[in-house]
Amino acid sequence: MQQTTNTILMVRPVNFRMNEQTAVNNYYQEAIDGVLPETINVKAQKEFDAYVDKLRTIGVDVIVVNDRKETDTPDSIFPNNWVSFHENGDVGLYPMFAENRRLERREDILEILEEKGFVINNIVDYTSAEEENIFLEGTGSVVLDRANRKAYCALSPRADEDLFIEFCEDFDYFPIVFTANQTVDGKRKPIYHTNVMMSVAETFAIVCLSSIDDKKERKNVINHLKEDGKQIVDITEAQLKTFAGNMLQVKGHNDERFLIMSKAAHDALTPSQIAQIETHCKIVSSSLETIETCGGGSARCMMAEVFLPKA
Repeated sequence: MQQTTNTILMVRPVNFRMNEQTAVNNYYQEAIDGVLPETINVKAQKEFDAYVDKLRTIGVDVIVVNDRKETDTPDSIFPNNWVSFHENGDVGLYPMFAENRRLERREDILEILEEKGFVINNIVDYTSAEEENIFLEGTGSVVLDRANRKAYCALSPRADEDLFIEFCEDFDYFPIVFTANQTVDGKRKPIYHTNVMMSVAETFAIVCLSSIDDKKERKNVINHLKEDGKQIVDITEAQLKTFAGNMLQVKGHNDERFLIMSKAAHDALTPSQIAQIETHCKIVSSSLETIETCGGGSARCMMAEVFLPKA
């Protein structure tokens, strides 16, 4: 099993803005006062296009699908929350916390991938869990170590433990469950997505260990990463707030590995952390200021990895 892919699906926004429905438990979102929604959307589109250009320049195959004007989907730029693609031809569809995010799920996106020669054998659909207010937001809630068949999940209102275990049984992953918190107005509150506080690459992992308050849970995460030969790059909660945990390793030209992150995340890393990462692969960063501020998500959230087999 491969941990990294060369093919990424991305959705270009048409109605991007701060989503009031997700802001209730995504403490990274902020409104930009006095700026019109149209202006915010145009800025987000510029950031999106520049980001796609950077990925294509290093040899990543980026499949860009445009969001639809008729659906009110301000977070469509983060497709990794509603869909995941797997090497055996399985596709996972996930239950979403915010009602307007459920509109992001699109059959035509799966058809576009099939038109490009990708094989979809089976769709594993968890979306009926929404009726019971149970959620698991794709590879936002679940960070996969595909090569070692392990899945990491920080429980939150958007990541249900039972559904996560069901996912692991269906997709053949060993579950590693914990709670990751951040300080909000002096209180410890769950981080909304696992992929904000950790990223697992082939030979290393970036993790905010201090966000895992329970010592046993923290030790368990460390032990699993070490057992699989991952060098741990530990980030602080201050770095977490600049999305320094929201990164993804991809393959570029000639299978060269790159770690993709936002400019804010890169700027927050210390020289020694950068040196640690660069012993494994090159870093590519892109400015995502508007997307991060209003959307409360960053570079990793914008990429849905395509591992599907080719016909």
